[in-house]
Amino acid sequence: NKYDFLPASVNLLAEALKLLFCLAMSVRVIVREGRSCRELGCSSSSSFLSSLKWAVPAFLYFLDNIIIFYVMTYLQPAMAVLFSNFVILTTAVLFRIVLKRRLSWVQWAALVILFLSIVSLTTGSGGSQNSIAVPGLHSNPLSTPSNSCLLYTQLLEQMRNSSASESWVSSLPGQAWRDRIVGKLRSLGVGHILLILQCFISAMANIYNEKILKEGDQLTESIFIQNSKLYAFGVVFNGLTLGLGSEARGLTLHCGLLHGHNIYSLGLVLVTAALGLSVAFILKFRDNMFHVLTGQITTVLVTALSLFLFNFRPSLDFFLQAPMVLLAIFIYNASRPKDLEYSLQQEKLRVINGEVFERSRGV
Repeated sequence: NKYDFLPASVNLLAEALKLLFCLAMSVRVIVREGRSCRELGCSSSSSFLSSLKWAVPAFLYFLDNIIIFYVMTYLQPAMAVLFSNFVILTTAVLFRIVLKRRLSWVQWAALVILFLSIVSLTTGSGGSQNSIAVPGLHSNPLSTPSNSCLLYTQLLEQMRNSSASESWVSSLPGQAWRDRIVGKLRSLGVGHILLILQCFISAMANIYNEKILKEGDQLTESIFIQNSKLYAFGVVFNGLTLGLGSEARGLTLHCGLLHGHNIYSLGLVLVTAALGLSVAFILKFRDNMFHVLTGQITTVLVTALSLFLFNFRPSLDFFLQAPMVLLAIFIYNASRPKDLEYSLQQEKLRVINGEVFERSRGV
């Protein structure tokens, strides 16, 4: 349950790919509208300070994307994607508090049912929850390691073995209670704790991103120009992760950014980039709740594929409890407020979204 590559390198490549795409589209929009290319950069101190607000969602997305790699070392993909529906509850709460969107009592009841269903799946015997290795999905690395890379990785492995064999660490002050805390976390399920943390971070990132995408004059701004600023900070944060960590920096310098990567990890880069772009469009032209609810297609697909690819063997409890999650999501989606004010808001949003979409295309 370890990665041959550095997880941060996947996120860095995905952020760089998204940034290049959005920069190219931004230049196209600017040329068509006869605007100055300075709008892409920070031509003044005021524009620089205004661009800093994109650092907040970029940092939250950075944490979100890196945590999920560690979640997958503890949980089966099917169980992880099912538990991640907890993000619907966290998003709904922030949706109401931050964006002031109204939810009906039936929707709140559906969210409670959703939460209880996920807790039941987490504590129950819904199948094997541990992540397992799948030899059939491993592929040869893209390139052969150089002599410098081989020497460095051997030295790194020796340092790990020597540090693991040193017994004096256990006698350090405070080590005993730290070991007890780690043991308690493991008994509770590290994968579940990390996944709940990731759900909170993901909800905060998406809610804040939607807020600044639509506030004030940003509502009529091109999504490509907005995303260029967001992904620029994403490249910075992921680059700092590789540069500041001694082990990651050493592997990158001696073995290259693509160390340990294969055809599947490059596919993961493309999928991550496509997912990030699609989420940005959904937040710009729809909203967060539409994003998390339509994400249930992923739940069905991942669960089905896990039966064949990861030897996932769900129990009868899983088949009885998992439909409760999807049923709660259906009830929530079917119980949207139908009052006149809500209908007028939706109609206004559709008109604005149509104008923004045309503007983003450069028409």
